[in-house]
Amino acid sequence: MNTLSYGLLSILSQASYSGYDLMLKTQPFWPAKHSQIYPLLARLEREEYVRFEHVAQVDRPDKKVYSLTDKGRQALQEWLLEPAADPVTRDELMLKAYCLSYTDPEGATRLFAARLEYYRRKLLRHEETACRLREQGDFPADGTAPPFESPRFGTYILLERALRTARLNIEWTEWALTLFKSSR
Repeated sequence: MNTLSYGLLSILSQASYSGYDLMLKTQPFWPAKHSQIYPLLARLEREEYVRFEHVAQVDRPDKKVYSLTDKGRQALQEWLLEPAADPVTRDELMLKAYCLSYTDPEGATRLFAARLEYYRRKLLRHEETACRLREQGDFPADGTAPPFESPRFGTYILLERALRTARLNIEWTEWALTLFKSSR
């Protein structure tokens, strides 16, 4: 199985989802398209890692809602014990930053100011998510982590990473912008 297959099993370990919902849930971790997810779900179902239930809908076509089987849960547990691959980072701004001297400070400022706004919006979304999860009772109200055994523990540490990364990216971008100002 490939990493996306395990990613689908990971998401299904928390709840049952339609293929479309799975696509949305994978986006923060592993951008994938319909054309990747649906064939994988069909294969995972054939190989008995997942099962689905037809759900009738009134104003839309019926949908399949997938859930993890015992075989899928076992495969997921085995995969969790394997070392993770090295992270992959693709950020066009980093390529542009590498050769930034080919523009002027004003152009660099526009480029980085746009990214700063992106990071600020992202931080706000993450903060809103954390607040909503605390209000729902998924996370402790005092800001501490849920117990390790909680199904929400992984969500908690991933959200904390996202918050810290957004804050660090804001700090770095603001720092770079001060360098551009001093270059004018």
